[in-house]
Amino acid sequence: MPNKNPPNEDPSTENDKSISQEGMVKQYFANNPDQDIPTQKAVDWVVKTYQERTGKTLRDPDRAIRKLHQRGFLIKVATGVYRYDPTQVTERKLEDFTDAQKKFILERDGYKCVVCGAGVESGAVLHVDHIKAKDFGGLAVVENGQVLCSKHNFMKKNSGQTETGKKMFIRLYELAKKDQNLELIKFCEDILSVFDGHNINGHIEWKK
Repeated sequence: MPNKNPPNEDPSTENDKSISQEGMVKQYFANNPDQDIPTQKAVDWVVKTYQERTGKTLRDPDRAIRKLHQRGFLIKVATGVYRYDPTQVTERKLEDFTDAQKKFILERDGYKCVVCGAGVESGAVLHVDHIKAKDFGGLAVVENGQVLCSKHNFMKKNSGQTETGKKMFIRLYELAKKDQNLELIKFCEDILSVFDGHNINGHIEWKK
């Protein structure tokens, strides 16, 4: 029996002015399953249909497509080409820090960017960042959190940086002391002394 509805339309949401851009992207791919669809084709439909339904312009539908791929809703076939396979959907929940966790991380890192040391007193806008990005399975636990200023948060998102090296070795050093691993303690002390000797990340202090 032929489908009464065109493949790119969903009458149940035809007049829905509250639908999100991610919802629109999901709707498009769900209505066009098992097809290798170029990003631009999906974006063109989503932008046009969202404008018609809400009277608003979408901010970044490309990003919504990437996020749905990272969460397991879409399969990336090639660069800029995605497929929705209903039998392969394994959506993962992306975890956010709670307000209490954010407060703890901010206090632990001294309300300063762990990369450059900038704080609110110098006009920096601070972010609580996932060291391992939540898009790649990073959990919302305080051990996976760090404070970054807007500049370095942006740099991380665009260059794949994670955590400043000195901070990583400090945490490794603290774990080594807790486990009384003398060899690892000495290793970390030597590495951290090199950081200090070259005045790299000097704002990040550590104690023997």
